Parts: sequence; C-alpha cells; structure tokens
Amino acid sequence: MTHQLAAPALRITDLRGRIVGLSQPVPLLDGSHCPGIYLDNAATTPAFADVQHAVDEFLPLYGSVHRGAGFKSLLSTQAYEQAREAVAHFVGADLDTDCVIFGRNATEALNKLAQRIPFAPGDVVITTTMEHHSNDLPWRARAQVEHAGLQADGSLDVADLAARLERHAGRVRLVTVTGASNVTGYTPPVHEIAELAHRHGALIAVDCAQLAPHRAIHMGPPGSPQHLDFVALSAHKIYAPFGAGALVGPRAFFAQGAPDYRGGGTIEIVTLDEVHWADPPDRDEAGTPNVVGAVALAASLRVLSRVGMDAVAAHEAELTRYALHRLQALPEVHIAGSADAERTHDRLGVISFSVEGVPHALVAAVLGFEGGISVRSGCFCAHPYVVRLLGIGDAEFQAHQRRALQHDRSTLPGLVRASLGCYNTSDDVDHLVDMLARIIARDYRGDYVIDRTSGMYLPRGWDGIREA
Repeated sequence: MTHQLAAPALRITDLRGRIVGLSQPVPLLDGSHCPGIYLDNAATTPAFADVQHAVDEFLPLYGSVHRGAGFKSLLSTQAYEQAREAVAHFVGADLDTDCVIFGRNATEALNKLAQRIPFAPGDVVITTTMEHHSNDLPWRARAQVEHAGLQADGSLDVADLAARLERHAGRVRLVTVTGASNVTGYTPPVHEIAELAHRHGALIAVDCAQLAPHRAIHMGPPGSPQHLDFVALSAHKIYAPFGAGALVGPRAFFAQGAPDYRGGGTIEIVTLDEVHWADPPDRDEAGTPNVVGAVALAASLRVLSRVGMDAVAAHEAELTRYALHRLQALPEVHIAGSADAERTHDRLGVISFSVEGVPHALVAAVLGFEGGISVRSGCFCAHPYVVRLLGIGDAEFQAHQRRALQHDRSTLPGLVRASLGCYNTSDDVDHLVDMLARIIARDYRGDYVIDRTSGMYLPRGWDGIREA
C-alpha cells in the first residue's frame, strides 16, 4: 500500500467526481426525485470513492493484526501500521516521539485523554464556551473546568483565557480548545494558545474533528512553545465513514500509567499476580482494533494530501465568501457569529443562521422535503455556545430546559446549519439560497406539524422513509 503515497497530484475540481452517492436521487414531498444536495458536512461527510475502493480491495485480505503468522495477518498488520503513519504525516506528528492511538472517533479520543491524565485534587482544565460537548463533558468529570469567554461575534476571547491561566497559575493541567467551531466555523489561534498554555506549565489538546477535513494541521516540533501536545480527529468527518478516529500525542506520556480499557492487546506479560503493560500505542488499544476503519481513514487522508490542504482551504474559503454574500442578500436570514465575507481566513464554511419568523426545525424540514437539501438544525452538541449566540437569558433557557426534560422539545431554541465540504460548489449554495427565499415567502407546499418529542417538523400524513 505504500505505492499510494506516490500517486499523482489531484486538482480540487477532481474531488466532486470522487464522492460516493453524490448523484443519488432523493425523493421529494411532491413525489418527484432530484439529486440530493448535501450541506451537512459538519456532522458527517460522504465517503470518497477512493475510500470505498480501498476497503473493497482490503476486505478479501483482512485478518487479525499483530502476532499472527499467516499472510493475511501480516498484510493487515502492515496496512494498520501504515495507517498510523498516514495520520501522523497528516497532522505533522513525529512517530519517533509521538504515537497515534486509533479508536472510534474524536469523542472517544478526548474521553481517553481525560482518563489518562493523572489529575490531582485542585487541578484545573481550561476550555472555552464554544466547545462541542465532547470537549467539555469529559473534563467536567475529572477536574475543575473553567470556560474562557467569547467576543461579541462568537470568537474566542483569548485575553480572558490568558487571564484564567494567570488566575489559576500552577494549577492548570490542561488547556483544551476546538480547532474549529462546529457552529460558526471560527478557527481559534491554537498555536498562540499553545504558547500561552506552555508558558504556564500546562499541556494543550486540540479537538480537530471539525478542522481536519478543511485545514492543514501542524502539531509542530516538540521543543517549540507553539507545539500542540494532543490532537483528536474523527474519520467520519474526513470522508471515511467506517467508525475510526485517532488521538495523537507524546509517546512518553502514554508510556506512563495504566490504560483506561484493559484486556487483550494492552499487555506485555500477565501472571496471576502481575501485569506489565505494553508500550504505546498498543497499551491504549484494547481488543481487536478497527483495522478496516484505519485503512479507510488512511485512504481518505492520502486523497486530501494529493490535492493539498492549501488548495482545499482556498476553494472552501472562496465558496464560504460566496455563500455569505448570497445569504446576506436575504434580510430575513440572520447569520450567527461573524458574517464578514472578507474574513474567511479564520473560519470554515460552517454557517449557522436563523430565518426570521420561521422555526429552525421547520426551515430544515422544508429544505429537506421540498428542496432535497441536507442541513441540520438545533444546537449541534454545543448548547452553551448556541444559547449565547442567540442571546437567550438564563430564565428563558431554564423554561425551555424544563419542557425538554419532560420530553417536549418543541420549543427548544436553535439554528439552521449549512456546512460546506471540499466538493461543494456555488450551484449548491444557489439552490440553498433559492429555497430559503421560498421559505421566507411561505412558498412551500407541505403542511408541516411538529413532533413534540423530537422537536422535528414532518409533513402531515408522512409515514416514514420509503424506498426511494
């Protein structure tokens, strides 16, 4: 599989033709069909055809990894370890000093890190108000958590983060931030934050789940004050939906302490009285690993590397600029966070918005049922951030919360999110904006009713997905 690294370069325009299912017709409410337009990339991406082909080629040769003497086992082990190399190369890690630990996704990776850091009473973790729940909740269970504040446009208040480091000097064990917001697309200055953290004796972790498909990641040399100590990512957001993720961090760190999951694959020697743990990364990969998922992730990263992340970033920045300009032409559409179309250098094409006078879930439903457009609505697993962006006060949110805890989500506030990928085009944006104009004009056909338990709007009489 090493020969794939020398494959010829690709152009950004080649990627649209390499997306599985892009031309798949989807059914509309009126009984017709149209090619689906996928603008839900922030949640999960479709697969590259290269990933599908890599998995199809690998499956007949799949076997158990490590210690097997048969041909399939040896080949599978080689493919699995080459996948580690691909991840390390993609994030700028050095496998002499770093290790790549495979798991299910970035959520599991961050939970693993939370369990593996030997916190002491009084230790502090500083994160931000904009985090996905996966980079907030694991830390709450392990240490005192401080949430750095935000600027008026929803970007991180780095000065507030620095002040919290000063306030808790000597007690901050970790600073952990998103590489890119899954709500506003904002990309914090992670290397600047790393320097602040290291100056105060803290480690830094970056949740790169949202960043990895869109921008180059540079962990940097270990001796640099701007070095990223840990990064986490998910394959399903990088065009490889086969259930893999990775945590990358210092080999010496993971060589200390016991793993959070114990069993087969994590040990060197076991007696009835003693356990000697394996060296990293094996120590933190309990049980039979998801080899197929690792092979899929590596195949996707090789595609992106052949295009070049600078080309991906440039394409998506231009498309984001176009989308922001077009959405701002609709006065009833209110964009959360920065709507500055000329500042796409510090954000991704993740655009969350509300439509004046129309519930967020209804907007998403009409886009899907009548436009064939896949978006997402709600709070995107970032409740505190969305509530802040919407300007909702504590008393109002507590009322919504009480109803939700009684299984009535019909009034939960939220936004609509359209998120762009490397294969999307201006035509996709135009179709979205045209459908939003119809929604604003109430020019849609369905009679939509809300399901109070889920908070979703469905056409009256709709009886579920039937075969397209």
